[in-house]
Amino acid sequence: MSNGNQPPAATRRRLGAWLAGEEAHMAAYRRRIAADAQAHAGDRLRTPAVQELARLFDDNAVLQMGLSRAIDEARDAGHDLGYGSIGELMTVIDHLMTYTPPFSEASLIVCPLNAFLDWPMCMPSGYPVFRDAAVNAHLKRVLTVWCDFLGGPHSRVHLDTTPPNGWFCEEARRRVGLSQFQYREDQPHWGFDSWNDFFTRRFRAGARPVAAPDDSHVIVSACEASPYHTESNLQLRDRFWIKAQPYSLRDIFTPARLPLAERFVGGDLYQAYLSAYNYHRWHAPVRGTVTHAYRIDGTYYSALDAEGEDPAGLNDSQGYMTAVAARAVVAIACDDPAIGTVAAVFVGMGDVSSCVIDVVPGQHVDKGDEIGYFQYGGSTYCLLFEPGVIDRFLCAPPFDGDAPVVQVNSSVAIAR
Repeated sequence: MSNGNQPPAATRRRLGAWLAGEEAHMAAYRRRIAADAQAHAGDRLRTPAVQELARLFDDNAVLQMGLSRAIDEARDAGHDLGYGSIGELMTVIDHLMTYTPPFSEASLIVCPLNAFLDWPMCMPSGYPVFRDAAVNAHLKRVLTVWCDFLGGPHSRVHLDTTPPNGWFCEEARRRVGLSQFQYREDQPHWGFDSWNDFFTRRFRAGARPVAAPDDSHVIVSACEASPYHTESNLQLRDRFWIKAQPYSLRDIFTPARLPLAERFVGGDLYQAYLSAYNYHRWHAPVRGTVTHAYRIDGTYYSALDAEGEDPAGLNDSQGYMTAVAARAVVAIACDDPAIGTVAAVFVGMGDVSSCVIDVVPGQHVDKGDEIGYFQYGGSTYCLLFEPGVIDRFLCAPPFDGDAPVVQVNSSVAIAR
């Protein structure tokens, strides 16, 4: 990143445990799932949204060429994808529409589609494919279908105590820290209606108290997330696509929200990423009135080519993704006029299929109130502040893959 806080590339691979850390585990996973997909494949793809995605590549020669080349480039570079053609990839995607991630201590893979696109999306021919508007529109439909499955009762196949893949087995409970969360052990699937219900589980009362609830100068973390980057002197427009990944306010908020973006010119930003194991709901960083609450359609698997060939793909592109990925914006006018407006931008990464906003403009929120959540998939978020407001952030760079989690509702910054 542009102020030198970005950690070295060697330490930034697959942050947040959304994908297995070792490529050998990833390759074995791809081979196994691809074999299952082929074994259960019928004469045609079963899912209409996947049929439409396949038809897009079949009918558009440029997109077909780009994705075919990206697959070939990845295979020529020695990467084991588990498939060798667009048709085989579509068979895998179709299979994943009824897939629920199992727990795995050794090689957890919570974003299966990301696992299969991991290499093609960061090949020279892959970058333009995954930035294409039509491709992303179809990917959104595919991810929505999968999200709907994960929101239904058939997605609870691994919500049990059976080791090693049950999310309530002893090792999983320890890794997730399940004792902090609300659940009902005496109920089937411990009271969770679906995988998404488990993924968006709530803390027990008192597990995450709000830091200094009556002190407006204490800004709290909006998510349970590990620090990724801080930036000062934000610019209205910047070249977010270069390796330094400077933040571009106009692109983060969209040109249609230019007056909101202009508030933060010269201001400060804090960015953090969420873990697959942790809490996925959002909370208000300040007390005030919601002025903006809106979602932005964007990309799902677009990585930054300036990062080069990258097995983490999206992880090393988190600054870039604030300007291009599907995301949600919530801006709050603080009750303390000295703080001004604080914006929270929640960014979907990889297999994330929806950002759900639970507040509306005009609604008053207390610091620590729930304001929305990520509904499955990898994610990162930013807090943005007007110029001259922040005295200091409470976590200092350099940030790396071992950065401790900043608990939601705990202090993250001090205002002047």
